[in-house]
Amino acid sequence: MPPELLIRGGRVVDPASGTDATLDVLVRDGVIAATGPSLEARGARVIDAKGLVVTPGFVDLHAHLREPGFEQKGTIATETLAALRGGFTTVCAMPNTLPAPDSAPVVEALLERIARDARARVFPIGCVTRRREGKELAEIGELAASGCVALSDDGSPVADAGLMRRALELAGAAGLVLSEHSDDPVLNAGGVMNEGRVSERLGLKGQPVAAEVTAIARNIALCETSGARLHLAHVSTARSVELVAEAKSRGLPVTCEVTPSHLFLTEDAVFGAGDEPAYDTAAKINPPLRTEADRLALLRALDAGVIDAIATDHAPHAREDKLCEFDLAAPGLSCFETTLGTVMTLVTRGELDFAAAIAALTVNPARAFTLDARVPGLGTLRPGAPGDITIFDPAARWTVDVTRFVSKGRNSALDGTTLTGQVRYVVTGGALAFEMEAAYA
Repeated sequence: MPPELLIRGGRVVDPASGTDATLDVLVRDGVIAATGPSLEARGARVIDAKGLVVTPGFVDLHAHLREPGFEQKGTIATETLAALRGGFTTVCAMPNTLPAPDSAPVVEALLERIARDARARVFPIGCVTRRREGKELAEIGELAASGCVALSDDGSPVADAGLMRRALELAGAAGLVLSEHSDDPVLNAGGVMNEGRVSERLGLKGQPVAAEVTAIARNIALCETSGARLHLAHVSTARSVELVAEAKSRGLPVTCEVTPSHLFLTEDAVFGAGDEPAYDTAAKINPPLRTEADRLALLRALDAGVIDAIATDHAPHAREDKLCEFDLAAPGLSCFETTLGTVMTLVTRGELDFAAAIAALTVNPARAFTLDARVPGLGTLRPGAPGDITIFDPAARWTVDVTRFVSKGRNSALDGTTLTGQVRYVVTGGALAFEMEAAYA
């Protein structure tokens, strides 16, 4: 076990217990031993957290670690180190790997890699269908028994409604949530960004809002029919969150997430800041960046609790994946290391409620996938909870420099952007796992 650790004098924010006060946090034997004023622990390592915010370690429901199969983009080791640097101590890994985790043997091999190389806690997400091809269901019972915490085909939506209904029924019977990328592949065919004024100006084929909205409506209807838990990945439009709010008001077991990219950026990022169009492939993401009206609606929904979690959709790519024509570029942003900065910048601007943001990074995602049932206390700072803690400076201003990312993916639309809020320390299992170097602070 790591030595005792005393975090002294920080602003302790634990949404699960309603705590927001200047306190100490004592970690002993890898778990939270106590929180309170003026704690003493002779011989403990002390972190001076005065002026800093102390929260449960962040929990990410949606990230791409790329291994196995795409190690040129990222590995379990590199991307979980990037997660720590962003304050994430728990990561749920999406199944778009090669091989895809659609059976117990593949999951078991993946768990061996995770045990060997991961710097943070990693939970695997299993496939809904074999090889994520949308044709026949994966071995859902096997996946649940082998340790998967959710099911998803990630960027490949389950287009067959009958197959999706059966998948929800089996997932519910196995006690798993199904996380769906809600999209109509026919409506979106060939689309590379949001359909609207910017796509028209750039001459790019757009993805209509209707493609996401109609898929969400279908998936909510199937959730109601099956009674199984449905998680809607990376919602991106105002109408989408209206549908989620209505489903929740009827008591349906629906949760959803939003990415920091959709909270912070709009379709204008594709055009760029100059007078001439940039066709910036760093801003190509799926679902695409939407309008300012959509962005503001997502922020309001997060504040209101309609959106449960901020999930990164961290998607590292090799350099050549983005250095090409916009139509051919791979979608996705590398954003483990910028999430806290984007979130706190929005808080500083008055666009996002601080308490809602911290809940969406900690206890809410833990509950959405019932991770707290697997690791009691995950997402909280209650005594006995795992010693996973994120400590950040809410006022620190820093400029994003992708050349300093520890992720293999340098594909960020925020390169050169000045953000507010920076992670200083991360504790995992009671041990200091990350400390921001002075040169980058």
